[in-house]
Order: sequence, then structure tokens, then C-alpha cells
Amino acid sequence: MSLFSRKPNDAALRAKAARKVAERLESNPAIRRAPIDAAQLYLYPGYFDDAQCETLVRLIDANRRPSTLLATHDDPEFRTSDSCDLDRWSPEIEPLDNGLADLLGIPHARGETMQGQRYAPGQQFKAHCDYFHEQQGYWADMVNAGGQRTWTAMAYLNEVEEGGATWFPRAGFRIAPKKGLLVIWNNMKPDGTGNFDTLHEGMRVIAGTKYIITKWFRERDWVRTSFPTY
Repeated sequence: MSLFSRKPNDAALRAKAARKVAERLESNPAIRRAPIDAAQLYLYPGYFDDAQCETLVRLIDANRRPSTLLATHDDPEFRTSDSCDLDRWSPEIEPLDNGLADLLGIPHARGETMQGQRYAPGQQFKAHCDYFHEQQGYWADMVNAGGQRTWTAMAYLNEVEEGGATWFPRAGFRIAPKKGLLVIWNNMKPDGTGNFDTLHEGMRVIAGTKYIITKWFRERDWVRTSFPTY
């Protein structure tokens, strides 16, 4: 069967796949589920060790550029961080990149390029969802590039002096940056449609600099495009 022969936006298949990921995460004793009902959100303290964090910080500093948005936004302060794409085939990144996919039990080909992000004092990423909004003009391009974003894996690479928490306002959950902490969440509801309760914000850094990496997964194999991602 061709990769694109089935419906590209099949919520039932997304739901079935998500159940397998959740079962895998919940069977791992190093992972705990966040005490919220609005979304499936998991915490893995110390997932990256100090050396891995330092390597990722170094690569982000060397390759960072102003962060972009997939859709235009009227607010110039909506996303003010720097970002970089991390070479998934490099000897430093490949084991880390594949390790995240293996942790979730998702085929490597469904993962987007791991992205590094840097937030200096005053920088932020206002409230947004990681899944794609199907009414937006970019949706047709996303269908051809692997379909909907299903899971997000995000890790903090350093401690932050003040600010920089990740805030899920609708779910009522806030996470302070902690070096090595991996946060994983399902962007879909149990029925496989987008979960607006995963709305989250990279809160403004007050003092210090925040470094994170983010790995997004698609419902099908990801096909790299020229379109910017966030």
C-alpha cells in the first residue's frame, strides 16, 4: 500500500497509535504521568545527562537563527526566541534523535528534525498548540509532508535563573525548567482529533538563558519541505 493511499487525516488510526505510545510510556518506571486529566502529559527527569545537555547547548549556540512561525501572526512578540535544526545524521545527534523515537515506540521516519531553541532574557513563545489547524492555508502542504503532528517530546538543557516555565493554561499545569527533564505529550484527544487543552506557552525568561530541544512526530512518515516549522 502506498504511504499516501489511505486517508491522510485518519483520526481513528491516530487514536489507535496513541494508545500504544501511552502504554509504552506508562510501562516505563522512569516516567510518570502528570496529574492532569485534560491531556496525556508525561515527565522523565534526568533523561539527558550533563554531557548530552552541554553538547546540545553548544550546537544550538553555533547554529541558532531567529525562530519562525508556520502561519503569520500580527503580534511581533508572539515568538522571540532563536532556533536551529539539528543534523539528525551527525554522530552527536543521531543516537539522541533515534533514542527519543525509540522511547515512544514511534518509527524513526515519523519524526521531524530535532529543533534546538534558545531563550535569552525577555524572550518567549506565547500560547500555541503544536498540532496543525486543518482550516489554515498550510494544511494541504502538511498533509503532503506527513500529516498531523501527534506527539511532542521536549527537553530542558539547563537551569534558568528566573522565568522560562512551560505553562499549559487550559490543563492547569506549569513546568519549571530542570536540566535533563524530558516532557512528552499527546497533541491529540482520545478520539485522535486535536486537543486544544494542550495549548502551552514558553513563558518569558526573566534572568538567565533557557535552552531546550523539541522533537515532533507525525501520523505518517515525515517528508522534509521548504516550509518553516515551529
